[in-house]
Amino acid sequence: METTIRKRVADLREFMSSNGLSAFIVPSTDPHSGEYIPAHWESRKFISGFTGSAGTAVITLDDAGLWTDSRYFLQAANELEGSGIRLFKDKLPETPSMTDWLGSILKAGDKVGIDGWVNTAAQAASLREELGKYQLELTVTPDPFDQIWKDRPSLPKDPIFLHDIQYAGVSCTDKIAQIQERIKGNGSTSVILSALDDIAWTLNLRGCDVHCNPVFISYLLITPEGHTLYIIEEKITDEVRSYLQGQHVDIRPYTSLEADLKDYKKHHAERLQVSPVINESLYALAVEYADAIIAPCPVGLMKSYKNDVEIEGFRRCMTRDGVAMVKFIRWVKEAVKSGNETEMSADKVLCGFRAEQDLFKGVSFDTIAGYKEHAALPHHKSTPENDMPLKPEGLFLVDSGGQYLDGTTDITRTIVLGPLTDEEKADFTLVLKGHLQIQNLHFPQGTCGTQLDAFARIAMWKQGINYLHGTGHGVGQYLCVHEGPHQFRMNHMPTLLEPGMNITNEPGIYKAGKHGARTENVLLVVPAQETEFGKFYKFEPLTMCPIDKEAIVVEMMTDEELAWFNEYHQTVYERLNPYLNAEEQAWLKEATAPLKR
Repeated sequence: METTIRKRVADLREFMSSNGLSAFIVPSTDPHSGEYIPAHWESRKFISGFTGSAGTAVITLDDAGLWTDSRYFLQAANELEGSGIRLFKDKLPETPSMTDWLGSILKAGDKVGIDGWVNTAAQAASLREELGKYQLELTVTPDPFDQIWKDRPSLPKDPIFLHDIQYAGVSCTDKIAQIQERIKGNGSTSVILSALDDIAWTLNLRGCDVHCNPVFISYLLITPEGHTLYIIEEKITDEVRSYLQGQHVDIRPYTSLEADLKDYKKHHAERLQVSPVINESLYALAVEYADAIIAPCPVGLMKSYKNDVEIEGFRRCMTRDGVAMVKFIRWVKEAVKSGNETEMSADKVLCGFRAEQDLFKGVSFDTIAGYKEHAALPHHKSTPENDMPLKPEGLFLVDSGGQYLDGTTDITRTIVLGPLTDEEKADFTLVLKGHLQIQNLHFPQGTCGTQLDAFARIAMWKQGINYLHGTGHGVGQYLCVHEGPHQFRMNHMPTLLEPGMNITNEPGIYKAGKHGARTENVLLVVPAQETEFGKFYKFEPLTMCPIDKEAIVVEMMTDEELAWFNEYHQTVYERLNPYLNAEEQAWLKEATAPLKR
């Protein structure tokens, strides 16, 4: 593989030389700013060999580097070995930024290339500014991988399908009207949607173009004169075509948007609103030909507020998902005694239990199944080469989720497979304390996730322990498992937490070469009370699954935390018990029995 990567880098350098470039930046995104992307745009993976979901490769004429975050430090080090590409551990104090590194090795006047279709307008503007400090020039080029990637995957052509109103709760027509109303304040009722989950949510359509994410490659232009979906036309069934006609949405080829933007003023009177995270190539066209207004797309925030139908769907799918999890946890605790199970075989069994549930459509992300030291890798990926046998001892971290027609799930349970060390028990308990502190918060209207994030970490901080990932993110409704803009995170995320929003609660502790522990539920923001000091909110746990009592050091828990824990387990028992057989009910009753001192 290292020879292959070196050959690919050499081919890219030939492209750079022929275009007068001294460096080329290859991000992990696609023209739609996706976190997870179709294989066609996995150019960073192609050029570097690094398979993680986040990272940026920077290739110069005689050097190369890859920047990625703490989730992937160990994985990237292994996958880059022998490639000639250096690992830069992003966000560590000693790690230079990409632009600082380029500034230190290039000379004034050198050109740094990007593909405008896979870099957002905001990213391009930031790169221009940062590179300008070193008198380096950012240059937008054609996609080099069209030339050097000989067996590049084609764009997917699988058909898209309707997401029924019984699950969506609000019609496409009403959503478009709400979008137009929200952007009036910016001076327009015309807007381009480029984020795939925004488009799927708006149109009440789903697809299968991105692994684990039921979205489809497209753009959506909304105007007072009518709306246009830009999509590969083979993907449109007769049913979908008829539906879109009823929603006053025309269909145009996916590649037609560029030409249509150049003719925008001939057909539309209003200025066009575009988001700063639209890709740089479309942004430039919109500014030149449509007198574009630059403002955040309203859909991200709109879809974060789940309507009553969606909320009930989440409650139902979380119950079914909890049944699958109970069956799995019960199975794995017994199965490891045989010595025949591994991380990957356990994942396969879990997927089978989910597939038995009504409305199941697939997993919401590739399961993170990490046993012992593998659990210290927050985004561990089991492969045939590293698949670890499970033994009746230690901790087994399983972060998984399902896609259901009525909701998307994301749950982590750290499962006790046998005897534990005192350190493993203490770390598990610290994680649980942080989880419970978040889950049982009451907070005033006007609070953002950053203001609450520290509650998950306080007990750890007292022991000199921390984790580098965020504590929580929104979850889509039969959409992407990662959804924003609200989050629990140490760095400032200004979006306020409001009733109707859901958010994960997933603190963790990771000790390299030893073990890891994480506990994750999805929470729903709901009203708590209104006093003379204003409105207060709290969280309703949507995830229904027992948390392993065998790893808890009861002496580390406060009386209040014990009460919270037992209250949650009582709810889990009441919710799941009717859907289990007699043996499973007996197991769940013991697993959720009150924890006492």
